[in-house]
Amino acid sequence: MKTIFSPRHAGHAGNVELEEGGIVPAYEKPSRAEIIRARINTVSLGPVSEPEEHDLETAAKVHRHDYLDFLPTVWPEWEQSGRSGTAMPFAWPTRGLRGDVPPTSIIARLGFYSFDAGATFVKGTWDAIKSSHDTAMTAADLVRSGERSAFALCRPPGHHAGSNFMGGYCFINNAAVAAQRFLDGGASKVSILDVDYHHGNGTQQIFYARNDVQVLNLHADPMSEYPFFLGHADETGEGEGQGFNHNFPMPAGTSWVQWAAALEEACRLIAGYGPEVLIVSLGVDTFERDPISRFKLISGDYPKIGRRIAGLKLPTLFVMEGGYAVEEIGINAVGVLTGFEEA
Repeated sequence: MKTIFSPRHAGHAGNVELEEGGIVPAYEKPSRAEIIRARINTVSLGPVSEPEEHDLETAAKVHRHDYLDFLPTVWPEWEQSGRSGTAMPFAWPTRGLRGDVPPTSIIARLGFYSFDAGATFVKGTWDAIKSSHDTAMTAADLVRSGERSAFALCRPPGHHAGSNFMGGYCFINNAAVAAQRFLDGGASKVSILDVDYHHGNGTQQIFYARNDVQVLNLHADPMSEYPFFLGHADETGEGEGQGFNHNFPMPAGTSWVQWAAALEEACRLIAGYGPEVLIVSLGVDTFERDPISRFKLISGDYPKIGRRIAGLKLPTLFVMEGGYAVEEIGINAVGVLTGFEEA
């Protein structure tokens, strides 16, 4: 399996985030990607290449133009305003407030274009975002050109980013951009299977009223787990998208047997939909020792995930999302990929 990976991700480093009780170093840090990269070499998964440069034309079909225009301006405006440290929002246009008029203040626009204080900026953040986008696009093109599979080792991740908002460490929705790339290349139907612990709320929001992209999420119950405000089982799509969104919320403490049953049902739905290509939003924060998650999968479970996905016999693009138990992230993420390859 070929991997696309950009060293430019490392520019997004040293930022902080708002967690319960205070400001802490971001859990989403460069070592995550580097450990996965090293594991790819250790198991000889396949060649690793840097991405080609791509414009944002495809991204503009899943994200609003004003939002995409905003992202590169954050750090320059933050510096020009005389501020230092991490650029982070602290005010949001919630119910009863105006959410239709972008303010001029950089502080206000950070809140206008986000849903939490987890997508923060330092000097190298935009370059990392763009390189992550390019990674997904380049890996998608490998699959479009006939590769059975490819791995987009994206950082920062993307599945919490919606059409006009960032959050949860995510800025551009890499899986959504890849799906649009496949559609623009001639596919009529694409499935996105999100196996991250946290619901891919951005991916759901982008495709909720569309029937050309089926979205399936296996995730923690939003009644008690981030991102809280989306991801319930009764969210099945709207308009033309009715019946094409599938959520599988599960309780804290979920282990392999229950999780695998949800995966089996998701795979059944994918087979019934009949997509030409499958995108897997690959989060491994379902691991039992992940510091911000509460499922109980063990390292031996991840190759089983890959084998089951391989059983769908679809061209498959894996796009890296979450996973924060950094010591094991390489074993677990690459375990899915080797399981897929060996099936």
